[in-house]
Amino acid sequence: MVAPFRPPAPARRDFLAWCSGIGLGATLFPEALASLAQDGGAITRAAIGQAEQLAGLSFTDAERAQLERAVNQRRAAYARMRERPLADEVAPCLYFDPVAPGRTRPPAAARRVVLPPPPPLEAPSDLRELAFAPVWQLSALLRERAVTSVELTELFLARLEQHDATLFCTVTLLKERALAQARAADAELDAGKWRGPLHGVPWGAKDLLYTKGARTTFGAEPWREFVPTLDAAVVERLDAAGAVLIAKLSLGALAMGDLWFGGMTRNPWHPQQGSSGSSAGSASATAAGLVPFAIGSETLGSIVSPSTRCGTTGLRPTFGRVSRHGAMALSWTMDKLGPLCRNALDCALVFAALEGRDERDRTTVDLGFDFDATRPLAGLKIGYLKAGFPVGGPAADRAVLDALRAQGADPQPMALPDAGASDLADMLIVEGAAAFDEPTRDGRLGQLREQGPSAWPNLFRAARFFPAVEFLRAARLRTQLLEATAQAFADFDVVVTPPFAGEVLALTNLTGHPALVLPHGFSKDGTPTSITLIGKLYGEAELLRVGAAFQAVTDHHAKMPPAYAV
Repeated sequence: MVAPFRPPAPARRDFLAWCSGIGLGATLFPEALASLAQDGGAITRAAIGQAEQLAGLSFTDAERAQLERAVNQRRAAYARMRERPLADEVAPCLYFDPVAPGRTRPPAAARRVVLPPPPPLEAPSDLRELAFAPVWQLSALLRERAVTSVELTELFLARLEQHDATLFCTVTLLKERALAQARAADAELDAGKWRGPLHGVPWGAKDLLYTKGARTTFGAEPWREFVPTLDAAVVERLDAAGAVLIAKLSLGALAMGDLWFGGMTRNPWHPQQGSSGSSAGSASATAAGLVPFAIGSETLGSIVSPSTRCGTTGLRPTFGRVSRHGAMALSWTMDKLGPLCRNALDCALVFAALEGRDERDRTTVDLGFDFDATRPLAGLKIGYLKAGFPVGGPAADRAVLDALRAQGADPQPMALPDAGASDLADMLIVEGAAAFDEPTRDGRLGQLREQGPSAWPNLFRAARFFPAVEFLRAARLRTQLLEATAQAFADFDVVVTPPFAGEVLALTNLTGHPALVLPHGFSKDGTPTSITLIGKLYGEAELLRVGAAFQAVTDHHAKMPPAYAV
């Protein structure tokens, strides 16, 4: 759920600053501590003195003498705790609420999705022409019985098989499961039972979502043959909506980047280039017309970055809007699940099926989703991140503001707080180290292909030297960040920003704000570029209205990668 090692230039340094281990120190294993870790001997005053250097502290000899007994007792307690079994799905008793202290959530809204009237539709003579059709169009054709779910499922299964050799985006095809679901969907539709706009529509799941009886690999070698005994909550909800799961799609190992045990997932617009990540396969497959939509996840850029690279429209919902039950945990306070689609209208349809309270994920809320794409933008309070729109900046960025002005909006400049968000993002690494504690200690992470200084195995080891006191200080600073950001958003429903401007990605992931990333042009090498809309907490309806309005007067989202067009 973390963005890749290779984000779009020139934002690479800002985007990946946290990944270099800021705040963790360059020398992580002083000789004395390393030897103690190997021989299990008592921790001495000399070792404590060396450990002080890691934490930026200085104690006297008398204080070290007092510490000696305490730290040895603490290490014995660690050993006892490690002997107690701990299932992967157990979350800490502490949990994150994105609402700043003293503020309240908005009142619950109705559950309603209103789309513009569709143009007259008919099935093409060659069904391959539907490979890039939006979900709303496929839904209409299915409901009118102009096409069947089995036909669509076979079409997209065939495209996944045909193009995976160049994109490396598929971990597991679910042919039998998919065709059984498609036949059941057709039977219900033929009988006049319509579950909703996703009924009979194929989709792909990022392979960190549990699927009962089908392997879920996290893109990582140690889990290549892991087969869960349950479905993730989002899989359950899409099953209930009648959608047809056809494939588990790749992710960078343990949700970082685009390199997994099957290779590097590719960008359909430039197959020599990685698709970015970690929702690598979800973005690549959707952009290449191999699935109508996919579910991805984001902790720190893993929907925004691959959507930018591959030209998909990706929605990162507010923290707590979509249940993470049955999804691989990387950061209990930052993980979010959301759809990657061809356009904002499709994101609205999928999000409507996903959002809501789930008692198995105590962070979730039940606030409804009232989306009406026919409402004008006039009346919405739209801002733009002033620092992200410098004089002489990209024309495509300014064109987004012009397009919104032409539809009655009045974007106003705003600023986000300068709060050291990149430093606070180290909390993610500590939580990830806790989630993958045993695989770190027993050496299984040595099987991962990425083993460099900025790869998970080293970052998880480094996190062992993040003092608990400093972690809680970061958590307190994060509380301040929630309030400062709430104040910055007080006068805005939606804020427009380049996706990697300053600390916007780290800041809004730490605060749990929703984001919608949209293609807004192409670079000189023919690859997509993007703009991001940031919404107020729980403001997905307004966020998607603005995105749909922009896409109603542009066609960047409708472009097809030439090598995969039909």
